[in-house]
Amino acid sequence: MLKHALIPMQSVGPIPIFGPELTDQVHVPLATYETPLWASVDRGARIAAYCAQGICAIITDERMARSITLEAPNALIAQEAIKSILHHQGKLTEVVANTSRFAKLIHIHPEQIGNLIFLRLEFTTGDAAGHNMVTLASDHIQRWILNNYPAISYVAISGNMCTDKKVSAINGILGRGKSVIAELIIPRKICQRFLKVSPEAIVNVHIKKNLLGSIAAGSLRSANAHFANMLLAFYLATGQDAANIVEGSQGIVHCEVKNDALYFSITIPNIIVGTVGNGKNLDFANENLTAMGLTHSAEPGKNARKLAIIAAATVLCGELSLLGAIANPGELMQSHLEIERNIKPSQKLKE
Repeated sequence: MLKHALIPMQSVGPIPIFGPELTDQVHVPLATYETPLWASVDRGARIAAYCAQGICAIITDERMARSITLEAPNALIAQEAIKSILHHQGKLTEVVANTSRFAKLIHIHPEQIGNLIFLRLEFTTGDAAGHNMVTLASDHIQRWILNNYPAISYVAISGNMCTDKKVSAINGILGRGKSVIAELIIPRKICQRFLKVSPEAIVNVHIKKNLLGSIAAGSLRSANAHFANMLLAFYLATGQDAANIVEGSQGIVHCEVKNDALYFSITIPNIIVGTVGNGKNLDFANENLTAMGLTHSAEPGKNARKLAIIAAATVLCGELSLLGAIANPGELMQSHLEIERNIKPSQKLKE
């Protein structure tokens, strides 16, 4: 019997966003058990509303990847096969076109380990996140290779170089899904009014927590406080595959004081979202996508790109707000106590 898990959901914002993909004031739905997250992201949205234009967000790259693994009798045959396969990328593009109206092969990234061949196949996938679409396309590419290279044999349809739902250097470098940068310039008086700290204090905690702390922890191409919190809530509210927050948690905050204001930016190379496909037809997800104006588009991929932009702007709001709370001694824990346990500052915590 099919049952549904109930997760509290609330909209925050509006978040003011501008850029080549989207210029709008967007109310953003977030589904989470961590109720302070709504107030935190909403504070970031209010800060953005007081800044000129708001959050500027751009997509720097777009690709969904699936890797196939093949085996040759020896390293030399594997090397020759890789060269030949890359030479026939045009033919493989035709093979992919026969599997989907929207999947397009844009790049093949090969790696060789001994006699093993790893091919990271990268596609654009229209308005779908594209997991199944690229797996189907990769399966047809693999069949073509096996039919045309008799010495090559099958190992796996997914060889972990994708890399799907695992943190990896290759995703941090090449990206998987939408690679997005969002930035905001916050005047000093706005920073002090809403965050109760100076721009210098935000930069200080970022350097010592996000950067040095992440280095000490051995984090992999990642320097942020809690990207995953906002992405999970956003993914659940919009019918996305929530396991993709594993890749999404990779990302880097960069901030500095410029012209007496706080420049604050986030870079996320792995936002994996879609506006069509499994999960998007659920009533709540469809309602949320409709409310953000993302249900119909004559241009394939346009809505998914807008959704990724909104996701990144949401992450920026929550990341900024948390760093402000951490920079202000006692604020983080007190806010959790007040929102989750209704304990005021004058009260003592009792177990």
